[in-house]
Amino acid sequence: MPYVNIRVAGSLSKEQKQKIAKGVTEIISEVTNKPKEAVLLFIDEESRDNIAKGGVLIGDM
Repeated sequence: MPYVNIRVAGSLSKEQKQKIAKGVTEIISEVTNKPKEAVLLFIDEESRDNIAKGGVLIGDM
């Protein structure tokens, strides 16, 4: 079973998550030759205050 974890800074709308789920599932299914029903996808939304780049919180950029 292919397992995919996508992490994003901030939040996404339900529509955005649906589009990501559909597109990622299709390409993973095609490349791995596994049925779409076997693809497990997690979308983690992270607060911008919990991610830093170059020593600076993204929320402060």
